[in-house]
Amino acid sequence: MHDIRLRLASFAAAAALVLGAAGSAASPANAADLPSTELKVIGTWSNLSQFKNYEKPFWTETLAKDSNGAVTATVQGFNELGLKGNEVVRLMEQGVIDVGATVLGYLAADDAKNEAIDLAGLSPDVATARKVTEAYKPALAALYAKEYDIKLLGIWPYSAQVLFCNAPIAGLKDLAGTKVRTGNRTLAEFVGALGGTGVTLSFSEVVPALQKGVVDCAITGSLSGYSAKWHEVATHLYALPVGWSQVMLAASSKAWNRLDPKVQGFLATEIAGLEDRVWQAAAHESEQGIACNTGGTCEFGKPAAMTLVPVSDADRATLVTVLKDVVVPKWAERCGKECAAEWAKTAGAAAGYTAD
Repeated sequence: MHDIRLRLASFAAAAALVLGAAGSAASPANAADLPSTELKVIGTWSNLSQFKNYEKPFWTETLAKDSNGAVTATVQGFNELGLKGNEVVRLMEQGVIDVGATVLGYLAADDAKNEAIDLAGLSPDVATARKVTEAYKPALAALYAKEYDIKLLGIWPYSAQVLFCNAPIAGLKDLAGTKVRTGNRTLAEFVGALGGTGVTLSFSEVVPALQKGVVDCAITGSLSGYSAKWHEVATHLYALPVGWSQVMLAASSKAWNRLDPKVQGFLATEIAGLEDRVWQAAAHESEQGIACNTGGTCEFGKPAAMTLVPVSDADRATLVTVLKDVVVPKWAERCGKECAAEWAKTAGAAAGYTAD
């Protein structure tokens, strides 16, 4: 952890919140009544569309506009600072940074609850993914408060997680014998159940890995893969949604509690709006990711020429079977009996999951 502190020394020096005078615990005030507040924020992957189109404009433009200039912020992606995704929560816990975002899958090694809302195959569409997330959000908020001393502010998804392959693929059966980059453990278990091997690689390592044949396929968001130019090293896109790779946004509890209550209320409202906008865009961005990668009409740049592989009803059924027979049982074993029971009443119920 010492090396993390050294890398962030200059950032941490500037990362303290510039707080207004303490106010009363009144309801959120009008923008004109907000004390001057400056925020330093660490966001997600700065090269992806979610950061460019939602996170960065929110922190650098929307807050200032909606607060009449009272609340301002600067933001950098964790990759720009040389951080790993799981280091963001450690730094918030220590009070080195104030507000941060990271992918829940990066925290899976800390606690299996971080996998609970994105088990491979659980949410076949974005509407289900949001129901699952909202149902389980209180459990995650309690976990983060206890384990990291941070306050959960929001959760939202990337575009649908799909398969990019550098060789022809007709369906899930073709994953047998292949090496597949997976972004979380449940995806690796899903791939393993189909006869493939899940390979752990950071997002930035995938392009050279596909190029050199280290992996045969890789899973990520359809639009995220396009933004990162995976289409330059992959030939076939199998657009069966296997997950959503949700992002969490949180604040150091120490930093949050120092904020004027009126600013807390303002931020909570504004972040809820950001959360809604990203969720509403997820389905469209999932479709755009497919179109952009496979020669369709693309709003985000020049369309690529990957082959789009039709998704079969048989594979949709296989996804559900693997979820029930492999993914959920293995996850429940990691998380424990009490955790699994809580999940069944919340996230599982929201997804319509029933154990046979």
